[in-house]
Amino acid sequence: MSSKTDKFIETGLSTAEVKQRIKAGEKNDPLKPLTRSVKQIICDNTFTLFNFINIIIAIMIIYTGSYRNLLFLCIAVVNTIIGIYQEIRAKHQVDKMSILSEDLVTVIRNDHQQQIHHAEIVLGDLLVLNRGVQIPADGQVLVSNGMEVDESPLTGEADAIIKKNGDQVMSGTIVLSGKAYVRVTAVGKQSFAAKLALAAKTEKKDTSQLLNTINRIIKVLTFVIIPLGIALFISSYLRRHNINQSILSTAGAMTGMIPEGLVLLTSVALAAGAYNLAKHHVLVRSLAAIEALARVDVLCLDKTGTITSGKLVVSQLLPQNNYPTTEIKAALHAITYALNDDNETALAIKKAFTQDPQWIATSTVPFSSARKWSGVSFQKHGSYIMGAPEFVFPNGLNAVVKKQLQAAARNGERVICLAKSKQTTLTTQVPDDLQLLALVLISDEIRPQAIDIFDYFATQDVAIKVISGDNPQTVATIAQRAHIAHSDAFIDMSTVGEKADFDKLVATYTVFGRVTPTQKKALIKAYQRAGHTVAMTGDGVNDVLALRQADCSIVTASGAEAAKSIGDFVLLKSNFEAMINVLNEGRRVINNVERVASMYLIKTIYSVILSFIFIFLNHSYPFQPIQLTPISALTVGIPSFFLALQPNKRRITGAFMKHVMETALPAALCVVIYTLTITFVGGNLMHLTYAQTSTLTVLLTGFISFSALSEVSRPYNRFKIILLSILVITFIGVFVFAGHIFMLQKLNNWRLCSLYIPLLLTAYPLFMLARNHLGKRLAQK
Repeated sequence: MSSKTDKFIETGLSTAEVKQRIKAGEKNDPLKPLTRSVKQIICDNTFTLFNFINIIIAIMIIYTGSYRNLLFLCIAVVNTIIGIYQEIRAKHQVDKMSILSEDLVTVIRNDHQQQIHHAEIVLGDLLVLNRGVQIPADGQVLVSNGMEVDESPLTGEADAIIKKNGDQVMSGTIVLSGKAYVRVTAVGKQSFAAKLALAAKTEKKDTSQLLNTINRIIKVLTFVIIPLGIALFISSYLRRHNINQSILSTAGAMTGMIPEGLVLLTSVALAAGAYNLAKHHVLVRSLAAIEALARVDVLCLDKTGTITSGKLVVSQLLPQNNYPTTEIKAALHAITYALNDDNETALAIKKAFTQDPQWIATSTVPFSSARKWSGVSFQKHGSYIMGAPEFVFPNGLNAVVKKQLQAAARNGERVICLAKSKQTTLTTQVPDDLQLLALVLISDEIRPQAIDIFDYFATQDVAIKVISGDNPQTVATIAQRAHIAHSDAFIDMSTVGEKADFDKLVATYTVFGRVTPTQKKALIKAYQRAGHTVAMTGDGVNDVLALRQADCSIVTASGAEAAKSIGDFVLLKSNFEAMINVLNEGRRVINNVERVASMYLIKTIYSVILSFIFIFLNHSYPFQPIQLTPISALTVGIPSFFLALQPNKRRITGAFMKHVMETALPAALCVVIYTLTITFVGGNLMHLTYAQTSTLTVLLTGFISFSALSEVSRPYNRFKIILLSILVITFIGVFVFAGHIFMLQKLNNWRLCSLYIPLLLTAYPLFMLARNHLGKRLAQK
């Protein structure tokens, strides 16, 4: 290494050089925001297919001069405004939380280390990269202290790549072990190729079953609404040659077919979920993940930081082979400071062994999650290795040491062994001449809330699986103390071999110890193959592969940057108890959207069926646009926004469409039956006018819709009862006080009473009969 490079590593860029590069545009791009821009939110909520159809319908109604029939447009506008407001409100809250969770980058400038944001990196900056960091920009390694990099985000290959002086590193890759000084060689668009590759390889696809199902409904309606509307218009015009009446009939049918607000409500519910979780200090990086976690039935977690607090303490030192305690303590101190690790184990050892022996390190092998050991060679003192006993001594240990290890494991203590080699320089291979010097016992405390949390998950049918790098007996002991079911079924993953049957392993065991990062990923995949929806919690670089594989990933704010960069949820206060809030929020969103979606689809289904039928009947379509406004507003629009925000912790059972159709289809068929009854009995036999039959149709449709609303609102609480009462009273008030506005006739007419009273008395029993019968048929299918 040249003296010029030595000097640069000491000084880095000066303030003047940084300003010069910023002025030249040689500055890094900011991180991709988690939320859409305000402009994009407004555009996405405004320029929709259904809004476009509504505008076309409005133009046609304006042509007829029946301006009061434009009232339906007000509902569409209000829905859009509410959706935009809710999403922007959630955006501001999530953006505020994401700023708090952003990791800073360590650089050397003006002879000092300092931390800056990703967007402040300039060309030529000197980065200081440590284990767990996600590399923020392309660069060249100037000095490497055993740095190993995971390039799987770019190459797909999970093997660690050793980086030497002069090697190139790419943005988005992850430092698995060691440390390095790296000069930035590309920023912004100059590293665009690497970022493209990163996006293609690492971004988990946002798959929302909820939104996918609703989008499929919309896709079908797209091919139904316009052709059916055109056919109905032509049929009506050919029979009556009245273009205004034909337009209004067609407009009434088409506005009924549009499930106004369904997609909007789903997006708002997810956005509100993210907003509520942010108030509980949980950052949501993907709205679809809220739904995914609500569907989770297997939760995989590490021991440290989830079951236990992660505050490690050296509880005992067990010298071996009569080796001097003073040299053991000196070696432990020297190794941890030479490696400069800042993980909890290293911090516990530093705190316990404070006497500095002033040993000079000549070479180091940093800790790796795959190797599970680290080592240092010292001038005049030989080489020392510190790590998991099973990996440092793969051929086994004597009976006395095994007994000590078993006793520590039964007590739930982690064991680190210290060994010595005569080799002057260590490699990544374990030396053959190792001599065991000591066992270091490290204790951890179970989180105070852990037992309550795991008991709660057990009642919610979420199976807990523990996947840890620690000794399996140690992990199982702690899991049993935390009341994790079946935690006596444990296995040492270092013994299973390369061709292990992971499907059989996940079906047999609950606790997995001595797990490597690739094995963690394989276990997650095995659970997914078994049909489970899997959530993974983690905080270290060793969890990255598993976090990326899981359906839903949860990381703590105190974890490694590499883990946080791909987590769907970040627990900003590292409070695992917030997981209960996340689970319940997801269930609230899905259950409530499922609940109110049926109300939107009732109107859509009966409008499609009636439109098709009335193409062939010598009768006008029974609704005009303004007559649907009370039904849309009072039985769908207003209650759906209130119900969507109600607490609902019911388990997710899947089959979204089945649950929706159990209510929507029977209610829609009842509306069709009563509409045809009123049309033929009232119009043909009783010779009622079109104004009278359409009024009765609105009355019966509203009553059936309220019957459906009362069922989806169960279980009742005071708020729901008051809400339903106000809506029903308002609906009746429309007929009594505002009938002239909505083109409705007075109901205090004995001829009308003789028809609508029997129909009202039979409507609810018929709906419940149809719901029970069709519900069973749908369940069978």
